[in-house]
Amino acid sequence: MRSYALRIFLLPAVVRKTGKVNRMARPDKVSAVAELTEDFKSANATYLTEYRGLTVTSMKELRRSLGADTKYSVVKNTLTKIAAKSAGVDLSDDLLVGPSAIAFIKGDPIDAARNLKNFQKENPLLIVKGGIYEGKFVTTAEIMQLADLESREVLLAKLAGAMKGSLAKAARIFDALRIKMEATSEVPAQAVPTEAVVETPTETPAE
Repeated sequence: MRSYALRIFLLPAVVRKTGKVNRMARPDKVSAVAELTEDFKSANATYLTEYRGLTVTSMKELRRSLGADTKYSVVKNTLTKIAAKSAGVDLSDDLLVGPSAIAFIKGDPIDAARNLKNFQKENPLLIVKGGIYEGKFVTTAEIMQLADLESREVLLAKLAGAMKGSLAKAARIFDALRIKMEATSEVPAQAVPTEAVVETPTETPAE
């Protein structure tokens, strides 16, 4: 039923001479909604932005800075809302105001947030409106907080280093115990001094 309703919405109405409405298919819009729906479903996170005032060159720089794991697309708000609903994503109407572009994150959402923040410092016309992270709505401020976190790769590297340090410490302790035990086993047993036995002559009773 929902699919049928979406198609009806995407079909332009043409009024016949008889006064009846004839709806013609618009494959381009249907295809755009299907693609956006798949983007919402497959993304690890989704950040919505307003790009008003950015040049074509700036947009290319932004796409490049976000990396190959992020798809940054200019979208139509109406179609985006339909696609989000179809994908089970609840987007506030406030996020779909003005010219919108969406960053669909396939890689690390924290890296993407950091790249957006760094780009915005040099290009203040870019507005980060909010997004979806771990299935929940996040505000602009929360995305900026994500940008200040350490990436997954950095955290894993630190964890590996800590584990390596712990293993090295444990190995040193085991080596010390082994050396101590070996040293103990090599020490010869000390001779226990014995008291000299002095034989006392036995007196023979007089006859």
